Amino acid sequence: MVLINPNSSTATTAMMTAIARRALGPALPVRGVTVARGPRMLTDPEALRAAAPEVLAAGLRAAAGGDCAALLVAAFGDPGLTALRAATAGNGVRGASGVYGASGVHRSAGVHGPTGASGATGTPASGIQEVGIPASGTPTPGIPVVGIGEAALLEAAAGGTPFGIATTTPLLADAIHARVNALGLADRYTGLRLTAGAPERLSADPELLLDRLERAVRACAERDGARAVVIGGGPLGEAAEELHARCAVRVVAPIPAACRAITHLLTDRRTGGPTVR
Repeated sequence: MVLINPNSSTATTAMMTAIARRALGPALPVRGVTVARGPRMLTDPEALRAAAPEVLAAGLRAAAGGDCAALLVAAFGDPGLTALRAATAGNGVRGASGVYGASGVHRSAGVHGPTGASGATGTPASGIQEVGIPASGTPTPGIPVVGIGEAALLEAAAGGTPFGIATTTPLLADAIHARVNALGLADRYTGLRLTAGAPERLSADPELLLDRLERAVRACAERDGARAVVIGGGPLGEAAEELHARCAVRVVAPIPAACRAITHLLTDRRTGGPTVR
């Protein structure tokens, strides 16, 4: 499996690749790749949009190598996912408890900052706009392509579970709401809790990041009624793993969730089971 980091931090690529390797074990080797250009963190819609063509290019290069069993887009906004999935003739995501499509009821949900809830939002133009598929490149057809955001949200919401999201990027709140709506999960969505402090500062201080994320997770559960909380970000992967032991509510870490989705897809392909987009 090739893990694509849509930001330009090689340290983040190494960290996320290590998490994926632990999640998948020795049966499926993991190689991490970093996009050729872009910011070290994706913290606003413009950065997310700009990452999409970089993800597509990196994914096409990896797929054309002939030794790629699956592709994982390791940013919570899933930039470039739809275009890369189409270019590689990949299928949709099967969550840990079943197969889910991408349609359903749409409604808005409130976003909660460090001190409480703000007004509800609709589905404005998000930071997950896709790009066209280039004419060049002939990757191996049928490669499953999974995004960590999509996989984590589907897994958290499986069986009708009320779920919330805890993350560090307030400028991506509208994009996150739009993604939940697009996946048809708004009826189970309890809202978004944001950490206090700039994302860049938190990422530079792991203990502070863990503390702020734990507060956000607890708010999702205790104030909003979530029974599962998604940690919204690939670079938050190590903190997500630690929060499993610190929080009573079920914490869904996005990278392991995406690895489970890939395992389901590959198993279905070997056994002839159905998958849906």
